[in-house]
Amino acid sequence: MMSVAIGALRDPLPGVLMAAAVVVLACRAGAAVMRGLGQTAVVGEIAVGILLGPTLLGWLWPAGERWLLPGEVVAYLGVLGNVGLVVFMFLVGLELDLGLLRGSGRAVVLVSQATVAVPLGLGALLALAMYGSFAPAGVGRTEFVLFVAVALSLTAFPVLARILTEEGLYATPVGALAMACAAVADVVAWCLLAVVVAVAGDGGAERVLLTVAAAAAFLAAMWWGVGPLLARWGAPGGVAGLFAGVCLAAWATDAIGVHALFGAFLFGAVVPRDSEPARRAAERMREFAAPVLLPLFFVGSGLRTDIGLLGADAAGWLWAAAVLAVAVAAKWGAGTGAALLAGRPVREAVTLGALMNCRGVTELVVLNIGLGLGVIGPRLFTVLVMMALTTTALTAPTVRRTAAPYRLAEVPDR
Repeated sequence: MMSVAIGALRDPLPGVLMAAAVVVLACRAGAAVMRGLGQTAVVGEIAVGILLGPTLLGWLWPAGERWLLPGEVVAYLGVLGNVGLVVFMFLVGLELDLGLLRGSGRAVVLVSQATVAVPLGLGALLALAMYGSFAPAGVGRTEFVLFVAVALSLTAFPVLARILTEEGLYATPVGALAMACAAVADVVAWCLLAVVVAVAGDGGAERVLLTVAAAAAFLAAMWWGVGPLLARWGAPGGVAGLFAGVCLAAWATDAIGVHALFGAFLFGAVVPRDSEPARRAAERMREFAAPVLLPLFFVGSGLRTDIGLLGADAAGWLWAAAVLAVAVAAKWGAGTGAALLAGRPVREAVTLGALMNCRGVTELVVLNIGLGLGVIGPRLFTVLVMMALTTTALTAPTVRRTAAPYRLAEVPDR
């Protein structure tokens, strides 16, 4: 008993330090490889996260995986990775220039709502067919169908921002339009996810209505309260003050039941973009969060992804292909069609559709929520992660071809 007690008190810090070093360097290498192949860096980071889990490392060397990433170490890495996500979402909000959206309101409404509604409908039909094969025991049909439908309707807001930046499209009208469409679409999707969480947790209609009302009140307070105050008195001083503001805003939306990411994004959106001290502090936060903390989130998701669960199951691989086909057709097709209806040129419409089809980090966040709730099991989690990685990998090469006329002459170094 004494040895068990001593083992329970073992300091996890050395293990966390070793794992963090390996993960960060491996993701850096994966990002460099993918950039060389014309992909965005995040594809390499997500892929490395998957390969460090049971899909490759755990399959080739199970003892090595257990030594490098034991349960207590993974828990600490997960917390650090989520902090990185929160900081990155703040940076995304800070960079969004709403002035570029003048005259684009109709396109924003049409594209954002179409890229939620169509995947929701087709995803629900697909989930009904998958329920018998993939739903965990005891999970009701309603929450399973709702969750899969919401998972197919998401756009990866943070990854979209990285792709736009790397392709020189961020500070352009088409880039701002894509960011606005993704923001509106994901707010709707997160509200729908709150419905799933309420249904899965037996929270009832009252919980859902309370969440929506609290989120609306928070948005109003940030936009018409905190924003004007920051414009008048200046943003919180230095990195410490800015980081504290990000954490408090993220905490507020997490307590509401939406997600911490949107609190961080809203705080970034209301911080004055012309504040030089705020921008200097934000750049210092970016230099650490993006290359160091975000990869720690990817490895946590990778440990839950095991492609070996599908194995030689032909039916499982057919379902995976069906999920990918529905995801691409619904999201990309709906985005392109809605942009054409809004009067956008064909090239721009195809670009918007491809950008809205990007899922990446946001998809991983939601899938981890669903797995934690028990609404989906490990097999479907793996299928949906594969879909997220594939749709993200499709985005950058497509946008590079279709959006060439909209690129900035000089691509910002982000």
